[in-house]
Amino acid sequence: MPVPFAGFPDGSLAATVIPSVFFAEALGSIGDLGELKLILYLFWRIGQRRPAPRFFRRADLEADSAIRAGLGSGGTATLAASLDRLVADKLVLHRTVEQAGQIEDWYFLNTSAGRRAVDDLEAGTLVRGVISRPEEPLQVDRRSSIFLMYEQNIGLLTPLIVEELTNAERDYPGDWIDEAFREAVRRNRRSWAYVNRILQRWSVEGKGNQSPGRRAPGSGSSYSVGGGQ
Repeated sequence: MPVPFAGFPDGSLAATVIPSVFFAEALGSIGDLGELKLILYLFWRIGQRRPAPRFFRRADLEADSAIRAGLGSGGTATLAASLDRLVADKLVLHRTVEQAGQIEDWYFLNTSAGRRAVDDLEAGTLVRGVISRPEEPLQVDRRSSIFLMYEQNIGLLTPLIVEELTNAERDYPGDWIDEAFREAVRRNRRSWAYVNRILQRWSVEGKGNQSPGRRAPGSGSSYSVGGGQ
């Protein structure tokens, strides 16, 4: 169990610089606690080292004990979802690089210094021997969306829930998952078990004229969530 915060100590305290524009323009777009924790951590980390790091390796972030403690039990899956959201919201820039035959993911704060670092990387002058691979258009993983819906409507992620959500995004269309969460909220049945029962029922009996493409054998008849669960 986390130790309760005892308050800020007396005396002079080190400060972390966060651009005012973050609060004025970017903060409102952040709807996920993991994303917020991670961007604050990156700002803090930039200020802890001299010279400031110009990028963050994903492997280093995964190994960082402070990040693991801050993001909770979701582990690397929660970190991956938070990074995807930061990139989608343009708070962080992402590049895939090749170094000594190894493929790595590097992340840069979307500041003037971060953008200069990306330019240097692509020009081959940031780190000797590192090649920037062509960047593919970002496609935010459905996993990120299902994790976000769970956190906002049900609660904190656990390793078991992460596994079940990952299986659900593989087995059901995204719009089914969205609607099942909405139905659970409307009925004030905020549990993954309830959402999952809705999806299983639709998969077996059919949802209107739709099929998930991976339906279990069933009657194919239409199903309304209004029928009791």
